Amino acid sequence: MNRTPPAMVVADPAIKIGHAFDPLELIDPGLADRTYRLAPAPDNGLAAAPVPSLSADLPWRTAGVEELLSAFAENRISPTGVLDELNDAIRSSTAGAEAVLRFVPGFEAAARDSETRWRNGTARPLEGIPFGVKDIIDVAGASVTSGSHFTGKRIAPDDAAVVARLRAAGAIPFAMTATTEFATGSPHNPRFGTVTNPWDKTRWTGGSSTGSGAGLAARLMPLALGTDTGGSIRVPSCWCGTTGLKPSRERVSRAGVAPLSWTLDHIGPMARSARDIARVLPFMTAQSEADLNAHCGDVLADHAVKGLRIGVPANWFTELVDDAVLVNWELALKTLEALGCSLVPLPRIDLAPWHEAGWIILQCELATLHSQRLDRAELFDPGLLHRLTNGLAFSAVDYARALQVRAEAQMGFLSAMADVDLVMTPGVGGEAGRLDSLTVDVNGEAQSFQSLISRNTMIFDVTGLPALMLPAGLGHTGLPTGIQIVGRPNADALCLRAGAAFQASTSHHQLSPPGLLS
Repeated sequence: MNRTPPAMVVADPAIKIGHAFDPLELIDPGLADRTYRLAPAPDNGLAAAPVPSLSADLPWRTAGVEELLSAFAENRISPTGVLDELNDAIRSSTAGAEAVLRFVPGFEAAARDSETRWRNGTARPLEGIPFGVKDIIDVAGASVTSGSHFTGKRIAPDDAAVVARLRAAGAIPFAMTATTEFATGSPHNPRFGTVTNPWDKTRWTGGSSTGSGAGLAARLMPLALGTDTGGSIRVPSCWCGTTGLKPSRERVSRAGVAPLSWTLDHIGPMARSARDIARVLPFMTAQSEADLNAHCGDVLADHAVKGLRIGVPANWFTELVDDAVLVNWELALKTLEALGCSLVPLPRIDLAPWHEAGWIILQCELATLHSQRLDRAELFDPGLLHRLTNGLAFSAVDYARALQVRAEAQMGFLSAMADVDLVMTPGVGGEAGRLDSLTVDVNGEAQSFQSLISRNTMIFDVTGLPALMLPAGLGHTGLPTGIQIVGRPNADALCLRAGAAFQASTSHHQLSPPGLLS
């Protein structure tokens, strides 16, 4: 296979050799606390959940993780065969040229090794599954640029911890996917351009995991890694009609990932379905977690949700939301109720100060990491530069108070969840935003990206609670809308259980952009 299609090159940075910097050399103040954490549990190996026999053949680029594992086990397709099909799709599509920046060196050899393992009976739990990697997450030997001119032609020296974990389980990192600059820029990346939404080229994917969202929607990969600081896994999942999990805080290691906000950053999986995420999550966590593996295995064996209490928000999440999004959310609640869940109204919560605190923290920490490059401000993405400048305007007291509010937010939201197991909110308040105006339509009124995109997602980066975004139907213009399922700390598998039950009863997650395979 040709590893570098014509449309995919490492765009020359507008910076001289020797003046580039490595974002992994930025100091994360949280490192000072890691000395006091418990030592990792020994990794004695996690057993993979049984893979069901899924006999139907299909265009392999449309297959999810579970379907591919079944096909590999039954010798109906090989990892190399799948990668050939994905490579052809990437090379021949607009989505491929935008979403995939470059291929990862050595993925063909890894695929051949996976084929050998399937033949000789030594296949690992995710053997041969290809995955995309957001361009702020290191993959050894690959160019990883954070979507910025400032990083030059940087080559990652090692795998990020999450990539290493997935490799050890047999998965194959094969494509670096686009991101906004340092995961917080505008849709129009200054180095690599704009990633448009495969559902409508005039709309955005949502950010900052732009390439991972578009690549999944365009069926260019079955699995991708994203990061989430204000909603950057969940917003693209919502607007691209895919499924994405922001795991519990620090459940997936941030080592080897360029930081945006050491207080709010999360790393997580993006895929076709909640089942696929349940199969993958145990093999990407910071520590080997036998309990999580067992719980995710239970989801794959039986996703019954009878008796679960679902919290229904009374305010904030349902405000500044398009009627079509609300209707689809209400239908989703009824679906879960029909499956045996009980719906419990949540008390009204004043989330505005918690949301504001999240943005203060993000912008202050962004400014801490990148303000020393303001002497070359013209090279920054305008959206990033705006947030960086905002961060410089806050005082030390503003920042410290925002951190105090973060603690209050976690206690306050968990208090509101006292009588429920999960909370389900609408996803983003409107269908995918317009690239020409940088606005989102909400009942005929244009709302700015800044006012709307993170409104229903930022709070769960602030609190660190696990949050799953999944498709819930189409809106007024035929574009995906989403729902968000939220759990208590480390209740990631319970979120996935509810998501899998919903997707087993609906087909929203099986929809693809019109004309994709024609």
